[in-house]
Amino acid sequence: MCFGVLVKWPLSCLCCLQLTLVVVEVLVVLLSSLQGDITQKGYEKKRAKLLACYIPHLSNIHTEAVQAALAKHKEEKMALPMPTKRRSAFVQSPIDTCTPPDTSSASEDEGSLRRKAALSAVLAQSLQSPDYWINRSVQSSSTSSSASSTLSHGEPKTQPQPQLQPAASVLADVLAHTRIENSVPPDVTSTTHQDRGSRVDLPPAVRGMSRGQSRSSMLDTADGVPVNSRVSTKIQQLLNTLKRPKRPPLTEFFLDDAEEIVEVPQPDPNTPKPEGRQIIPVKGEPLGVVSNWPPALQAALARWGATQAKSPALTALDITGKPLYTLTYGKLWSRSLKLAYTLLNKLGTKTEPVLQPGDRVALVYPNSDPGMFWVAFYGCLLAEVIPVPIEVPLSRQDAGSQQIGFLLGSCGVSLALTSEVCLKGLPKTPNGEIIQFKGWPRMKWVVTDTKYLTKPSKDWQPHIPTANTDTAYIEYKASKEGTVMGVAVSKISMLTHCQALTQACNYCEGETLVNVLDCKKDMGLWHGVLTSVMNRIHTITVPYAVMKACPMSWVQRVHIHKARVALVKCRDLHWAMMAHKDQRDTNLSSIRMLIVADGANPWSVSSCDAFLNVFQSHGLKPEVICPCATSPEALTVAIRRPGARGAPLPARAILSMGGLSHSVIRVNTEDKNSALTVQDVGHIMPGALMCIVKPDGPPQLCKTDEIGEIVINSRAGGTMYYGLPGVTKNTFEVIPVNQAGAPIGEIPFTRTGLLGFVGPGSLVFVVGKIEGLLMVSGRRHNADDLVATALAVEPVKTVYRGRIAVFSVTVFYDERIVIVAEQRPDASEEDSFQWMSRVLQAIDSIHQVGLYCLALVPANTLPKTPLGGIHICETKQNFLEGNLHPCNILMCPHTCVTNLPKPRQKQPVDVGPASMLVGNLVAGKRIAQATGRELGVVEDQDLIRKHQFLSEALQWRAQTDPDHVLYVLLNAKGVAVCTATCAQLHKRAEKITATLMERGGLNTGDNVVLLYPPGIDLIAAFYGCLYAGVIPVTVRPPHPQNLAATLPTVRMIIDVSKAACILTTQPLMRILRSREAAASVNVKTWPTIIDTDDLPRKRPPHIYKPPTAEMLAYLDFSVSTTGMLTGVKMSHAAVSTLCRSIKLQCELYSSRQIAICLDPYCGLGFVLWCLSSIYSGHQSILIPPLELESSLPLWLSTLSQYKIRDTFCSYSVMELCTKGLGTQTEILKARGLNLSCVRSCVVIAEERPRLALTQSFSKLFKDLGLSPRAVSTAFGSRVSLAICLQGTAGPDPSTVYVDMKSLRHDRVRLVERGAPQSLPLMESGTILPGVRVIIVNPETRGPLGDSHLGEIWVNSPHTASGYYTIYGEEGLQADHFNTRLSFGEPHTLWARTGYLGFIKRTELLDASGDRHDALFVVGSLDETLELRGLRYHPIDIETSVSRAHRSIAESAVFTWTNLLVVVAELSGSEQEALDLVPLVTNVVLEEHHLIVGVVVIVDPGVIPINSRGEKQRMHLRDSFLADQLDPIYVAYNM
Repeated sequence: MCFGVLVKWPLSCLCCLQLTLVVVEVLVVLLSSLQGDITQKGYEKKRAKLLACYIPHLSNIHTEAVQAALAKHKEEKMALPMPTKRRSAFVQSPIDTCTPPDTSSASEDEGSLRRKAALSAVLAQSLQSPDYWINRSVQSSSTSSSASSTLSHGEPKTQPQPQLQPAASVLADVLAHTRIENSVPPDVTSTTHQDRGSRVDLPPAVRGMSRGQSRSSMLDTADGVPVNSRVSTKIQQLLNTLKRPKRPPLTEFFLDDAEEIVEVPQPDPNTPKPEGRQIIPVKGEPLGVVSNWPPALQAALARWGATQAKSPALTALDITGKPLYTLTYGKLWSRSLKLAYTLLNKLGTKTEPVLQPGDRVALVYPNSDPGMFWVAFYGCLLAEVIPVPIEVPLSRQDAGSQQIGFLLGSCGVSLALTSEVCLKGLPKTPNGEIIQFKGWPRMKWVVTDTKYLTKPSKDWQPHIPTANTDTAYIEYKASKEGTVMGVAVSKISMLTHCQALTQACNYCEGETLVNVLDCKKDMGLWHGVLTSVMNRIHTITVPYAVMKACPMSWVQRVHIHKARVALVKCRDLHWAMMAHKDQRDTNLSSIRMLIVADGANPWSVSSCDAFLNVFQSHGLKPEVICPCATSPEALTVAIRRPGARGAPLPARAILSMGGLSHSVIRVNTEDKNSALTVQDVGHIMPGALMCIVKPDGPPQLCKTDEIGEIVINSRAGGTMYYGLPGVTKNTFEVIPVNQAGAPIGEIPFTRTGLLGFVGPGSLVFVVGKIEGLLMVSGRRHNADDLVATALAVEPVKTVYRGRIAVFSVTVFYDERIVIVAEQRPDASEEDSFQWMSRVLQAIDSIHQVGLYCLALVPANTLPKTPLGGIHICETKQNFLEGNLHPCNILMCPHTCVTNLPKPRQKQPVDVGPASMLVGNLVAGKRIAQATGRELGVVEDQDLIRKHQFLSEALQWRAQTDPDHVLYVLLNAKGVAVCTATCAQLHKRAEKITATLMERGGLNTGDNVVLLYPPGIDLIAAFYGCLYAGVIPVTVRPPHPQNLAATLPTVRMIIDVSKAACILTTQPLMRILRSREAAASVNVKTWPTIIDTDDLPRKRPPHIYKPPTAEMLAYLDFSVSTTGMLTGVKMSHAAVSTLCRSIKLQCELYSSRQIAICLDPYCGLGFVLWCLSSIYSGHQSILIPPLELESSLPLWLSTLSQYKIRDTFCSYSVMELCTKGLGTQTEILKARGLNLSCVRSCVVIAEERPRLALTQSFSKLFKDLGLSPRAVSTAFGSRVSLAICLQGTAGPDPSTVYVDMKSLRHDRVRLVERGAPQSLPLMESGTILPGVRVIIVNPETRGPLGDSHLGEIWVNSPHTASGYYTIYGEEGLQADHFNTRLSFGEPHTLWARTGYLGFIKRTELLDASGDRHDALFVVGSLDETLELRGLRYHPIDIETSVSRAHRSIAESAVFTWTNLLVVVAELSGSEQEALDLVPLVTNVVLEEHHLIVGVVVIVDPGVIPINSRGEKQRMHLRDSFLADQLDPIYVAYNM
């Protein structure tokens, strides 16, 4: 356990120092203003001179350790890149929650007072300058975490903080002198996404790049990034930070054998180990027998009520700190008696009473009304029912009260006692009934004010038996997981505990005790309610509300009443010390015992010292300070007895933090910065027996120099967790064992949850609690210590009232530390970020542990416990679920994740391709190749013999079947706006040919750009070009609303294709020549533009230039997802063969109808839209995807209306229908929409099948009759536009599950469905007729075996003829289109698709009766990310990221200088933006074993997607680096 360093310097001096500093600062400023301008150096000099007399030697201060640690880091000049945040994402705390007075410890009854205080405070704050609160907070109260008591005031800042700016500007200068390529214009977008608005593909670079090249060569240069880019400067800063050597981790790496990811790290031989002998159980002093001790606690009350009726039992204070009422022992007895009588006799009827002795009753009273609580508690004891004191519930949804519900349920509570005032304050339903609190059983509420109680009849006496083992009361306890359990305390335990406390504290009859603690539980109940009554003590209760209004109130009560005992926490010492200057005449000499309830905390030493330092002059004696250690299960564990006057004070233990983190006690002698000073908590209680056992595993006794859990055997402890026998056994019935594993005896011990050791003279030292234990890489750290260190880093400017939560989360096989703090409303972004980076450095230096995440949330937003502290469990839950809503976050996975597998070193390939082939044959594995069926003999001999080319086929159809409708174009309303018969299409094509020849002055073989919206005009223009012997190039028209982004791509394709002419429509021609267009491109240099809207009506002359098989039919241009623009050449022979192959696969003929909802500009989409119908004669119903944006059901209703059997769509269309119509299936069904006619629905894509999307689509529309077998995918690439297409005859596509770990190593390992780290892959459709596919090792170019991952090579008659690029790189051409295997079939020419995949022979049979070979596409080789020597496919990481949080609409990943960058689109509100950062980092680390370098949160629709629904990741990367994304938040993970 690594514990925070402690302040030994008196806190009062710190406070005085802080105040002095403020005064000095003001003096310096005043002096400088009088003397004219003052330089920084002069200012520092003056300031130092004035301060010299006020600053003594700050030697042992905790803050000094932190400052030293920070100074060390400063020397290393670490400049962390500050996150980028959009202005609207700055979180402003709601004004009504920014309450300067502390509410953190308030109990719920003070809600109304708190609201008034808040209002007045806000008014006050608005009238004062922000500096007021910065300075004021020096004196202001601390919070639930008493850590702030001592540590919130560090050394004064004597130097300005290091600025991040200069480092950034230097880097910018360095970058300005590096050569950076310019980026080139963008690809045109698709707007098929309803929720994405108009989509813009951003500028890709036209890159010619061989596939053999690694992508990293491209990634290492800043393609297209402006030199002064803010983003790349920050990334450079991040890289510089990451280059700094990490401190050597425990065991940094373990080997990854690719099968098992994690091996258990071997222990470090230098780890300190315990060397002492086995501990001997420690015995407390014997519990004395006093003759007049009562047989039961109720008997004591009865005795005092009768004999000392006028003696004061309790004095309660009002909000101003003045006595409100005093309850005498007589009144306490009579009222308790009345309540007992009422409970037993007046609820229900005589035959059916509501309460029986032994029933459990909830006590719901606020802290501000202790009298009512005392009466209720003793009333229950007298009635022999079991009181269960709980906190007042705040609201129905309140986290704390929800868990109280579990307690009430496990204890079987159905009745609650409360006061009239409290009942009125509880939340009500509109009918005035108390609401049913979440998780609570049904409750009956009983008001216990005196006026509602019945005086008992004279013959009624309460039954007061001698104390036995029956349960007396139940005290609640919250576990580390947040569950609230009830610790049952028996009557004998309660009595014995009171006797033990009386003996240990030497209580005398009639003494006065001042109690600042909560009287419902813990020390406040044991001393202030139970032991005080047993000894007829007068208790003065000081509620929290009073402490907030007047922090000195408890000291004043001690002074006024000459109190002998005071019961406080460190926080109360701190508050009193802050306010003491107003009180000159207080005298604390009457105190014989100042009991510090949380004396076991690491910061209690400094609180006690500082308090003593201030109040020693007011009569406080050093020996009266008595820290103690308690636990809900064992009650009081140990308490320091007051020492004799003048006797030496107990020694302190100064322990090494390094040793503590290994649970070993070592005295710190060297580095005082990493030491922990702890004070003892005295001796164990009278009559108790104590051991120290190992906290993990069997309860083995520790050695004398080892830290362990304290276990106690005593009659004065809790007996069980009520109603939870299973958990009880592990806590209340522990038998310690020796090193051999044998039990040391038969007596059971109770676990206290406290970690500590036994020092010299059997003194007990506590160094932490089990629930605050964080186990990181085999070392223990204590949450309280980390809080203490964080608070020592100048929290005044940043942290709201010291409210800090520390917990650990399990990520990638280890615990990771998370710190969450509330940020002051007036804290600036720079201050907050600087504080965070300094906390990182301080914790790293002092505790030698890396933080995983540091988050700041707006003030007052962390979930609260019933008493106002931070609800750690709920905070952790919110963090993991993405509901924390931080306003600042810093993730540091690079520094703290040290258990990643070693990066893979690629071994040189010694095995040649021939050996691999032979090896496969020997192993009985066949070569991974597959062939589609034969193209066969043409059934229509006439058509093929005479009209083998498409241009001739159209003319033949126009003559033989002129009125056959080939095309029907639908608008958004589903109305056919245009149809084309064979004759109409032929005539229109002829007119276009004539216009081209007249106005274009073209030669055969010239390129002509076709710029049309999706429709029949495009088809007519295409055939017009074929008739004229020119080569058409289809280009997507620019988006009229986004010319700046889309027009440059059009221009680029026109330039690259060297087009001689542009065919288009009149509206588009006007756009090309518009002033808006001139802003993006040079409009004066367009080639000839011809519009085809008004063609001459007269019959044109018959012009036809017949092609040859090798002549080019058209050019197919497309921008790949990696940003490369490629044009491929399609010959007439290839086009005819491709159409024939599709005709055979899909059984297309003249009487068939198909529906197409695709973009018609490239790839298979263009082939189906423009070519296939002419060849096969089927009717195509054309649905432009853009129309779906205004009418989502258009495509599906068309399928239903026309009873379509075969339809083709893109992923973006399918996604649009899934997201937009998924919830409307019932409405569509009611409208008569029926999809049972659909036999095949094929998604056209050049990527891995998106199984999740196709399955969702099938499931959602199953109710509309869609067959689950209907949906399938096609696969094509740049070199071969169609390779696979699920036809009508083949078997259904099969699905396999692949191990993702193997895939990263370029291997395929098939696993069962549901196996961990498994990835489902769907077959990409049946291989087309005439196509041969083989899987090849991309490096050796040798064939691979079945189920091996390699590059997909294809041989088919419809492969493209080659690239058409301005570079004309013959090497690239030959490599991609005419390549040969290095071994096997040396004569066959193959085309490389650039996609990785594998072939698996299945048990299914194909049409010919042979076993079916399925092709599985894994991903594009160009797109893969090489990280840590492994190959990752972006889609896998993106799938994980999209699952991380409900508000992630879409995500994309890319790498930049070996950093993984994740861009996530946020569909929720901007306040959720920062929630995504840790979740994204966690999921990528857990599932892919990668550390994310940068997380970018953007608006929906920012990730560019092309018309095929593919993400344009490289465009996104270029835009990010050029700072063009307008992100909501950019987090740079350290």
